[in-house]
Amino acid sequence: MKQAIMIGAGNIGRGFIGALLEKSGYHVTFADVAENLISAINERGSYTVHIQDRECAQWTVKNISGISSAGPELVDAIGGDCELITTAVGLRILPIVAKPIAAGIRARKAAGSRQLLNVVACENAVRGTSQLREAVFTHLSEEETAYAREYVGFADCAVDRIVPKASFENPLDVAVEQYTEWDVEKSGWKGELPEIQGLGWVDNLDAYLERKLFTLNSGHAICAYLGALKGCRTIVESIADPAIGPLVRQAMWESGEGLIRKFGFDPDAHHAYIDRIFARFQNPFLEDEAQRVAREPIRKLAPTDRLIKPLMTAYSYGLNVDHLIFGAAAALHFNCPEDEQSVELMKKIAEAGVEKALEEYTGLTPDHPLFGRILDVYRALGVAKR
Repeated sequence: MKQAIMIGAGNIGRGFIGALLEKSGYHVTFADVAENLISAINERGSYTVHIQDRECAQWTVKNISGISSAGPELVDAIGGDCELITTAVGLRILPIVAKPIAAGIRARKAAGSRQLLNVVACENAVRGTSQLREAVFTHLSEEETAYAREYVGFADCAVDRIVPKASFENPLDVAVEQYTEWDVEKSGWKGELPEIQGLGWVDNLDAYLERKLFTLNSGHAICAYLGALKGCRTIVESIADPAIGPLVRQAMWESGEGLIRKFGFDPDAHHAYIDRIFARFQNPFLEDEAQRVAREPIRKLAPTDRLIKPLMTAYSYGLNVDHLIFGAAAALHFNCPEDEQSVELMKKIAEAGVEKALEEYTGLTPDHPLFGRILDVYRALGVAKR
């Protein structure tokens, strides 16, 4: 039987990647530092994935086992007949899991294994697998690195699935939305491309990474910042507001036109993708708090992130950006004492002025035509708030 190791037995690991692998005929070994999770997996031997959306469904995941990711078990499992390693641990933890992965690769080399192994970091990050690969290689000798380059594939991917809060009698059960996207770049994979339910093989991952950034992440953020400004508690509440929902949809459309120009996406297919993403924001089961989505505004105002990059891309093609500019303008208003970046942003605006904050955090200069337009909307939103 095909063997996969899922490092990270949290909700994404169980409800998304691990569940799809098990559904595709793999025995999935979950590795995690949480002893209670691992014990429950081995004692119960199964769990249920509950799809909570406009159409609800469920299925049982049962071809599973659990091991600790903090001890020798993980190295032994990687050094055995494992074919695929996936992760769902967060970008910050990847350098930590790199060490046992490297040790497992070392064990495979020592055993003379010629079996191909592939690694896919399923993180909410740009090219997380490439970052993991470089971390793994720091733990390998030149000979071991050469072995890894020949027999171990590191394939970057883009993942997208929302896991709403839920509680069940079985603590392993997990709730997910219907929508799922897992795009894996072909060039990083070693050997034949397997058929895995829910996984799509792509040639140019950058196009899919930016499609998500410009559509889901951008629309989500704009909805959150406008909702937070108006006192909405959740994304569902925000998107239902007649002053916010239509504006968010138009902003997603504007960013989409930029993507269509840049990557040659089929317009009809991309507009249908926008419709699917917009519908996700309206899912009543997704109790996503606007304050949570809006946190870290400085990171989200960066030139390469979800508010400024879609704006600048659309503008570079001479397209309309009347609604996209609301994203940066509303983000500059985000005032959350529990969020460090929000505190820093508010302090910068109070001490140096909003103009300086806009320039420093977005990279836009005062002579850029969009600079004044963002400030105009920022001031208008401030008046509306009062």
